[in-house]
Amino acid sequence: MRFTKMHGCGNDYIYVDCFREPMPRDPAGLSRAISDRHFGVGADGLILICPSERADARMRMFNADGSEAEMCGNGIRCVAKYVYDHGLVRKPTLAVETGRGVLKLDLEIRGGAVRLVRVDMGEPILEARRVPTTLPGNAANGAAVNVPLEIAGQMMAVTCVSMGNPHCVTYVDEITDVQFLSVGPRAEKHPAFPNRTNVEFVRINRPDDVTMRVWERGSGETLACGTGACAVAVAGVLTGRTARTITARLTGGDLQLEWSANDNHVYMTGPAVEVFSGEWPE
Repeated sequence: MRFTKMHGCGNDYIYVDCFREPMPRDPAGLSRAISDRHFGVGADGLILICPSERADARMRMFNADGSEAEMCGNGIRCVAKYVYDHGLVRKPTLAVETGRGVLKLDLEIRGGAVRLVRVDMGEPILEARRVPTTLPGNAANGAAVNVPLEIAGQMMAVTCVSMGNPHCVTYVDEITDVQFLSVGPRAEKHPAFPNRTNVEFVRINRPDDVTMRVWERGSGETLACGTGACAVAVAGVLTGRTARTITARLTGGDLQLEWSANDNHVYMTGPAVEVFSGEWPE
């Protein structure tokens, strides 16, 4: 089976072109094996690039533990780059079908290859029960904003946002290993999140600039999370901490985010990089 490794801000996945390759028989098992950083290729998960009846391509994304996720912000940028650079569809604007629906992507092309991708991530889902979380929706729109939650013996204020997948955002003065590594995995599987959750720790640098660290559902700590950065952009506005346009500084690189007041959509701009291709003896 031919594969290509790609990353967006260090959030790396193994991509399989199912336009040209047969669909894997067991994508969950393949994701667990190929993602292993000691015995496999090494990645945060597996993404299948498939034909679609509704869009230019369809993305299916599996975490490193084999669980299938609805959406991946860094992953979809790489899907767009692969689709364009490898000649599947040669258009500057693409539509990609995901578990979140069909999303529009605008490509910045230099020297015949995609360098940056701007993704219309759609409207955030804020109503607590739809995120989903059992935490109370204490805001007028039903969102869980600055809700107290005890995790690993620590009381934290969390804000819950879904970008097609669930996120739990908390703000701290400093992001430390001790707090992040103890709270992150416990928050992911906390009973307040029936579908588990992604967890973002955020430090405010300026109203238009934040530093964040992500514990991803099913993959553990990753160098970046596109949907997580979008959730942080939304949470910052909901809590009155940041402006509607921000730079999110993640371990693997920077993303530009805008929660538009015009259409309520979140827009994410960031890089997409192809690393190498190879053969997996499935």
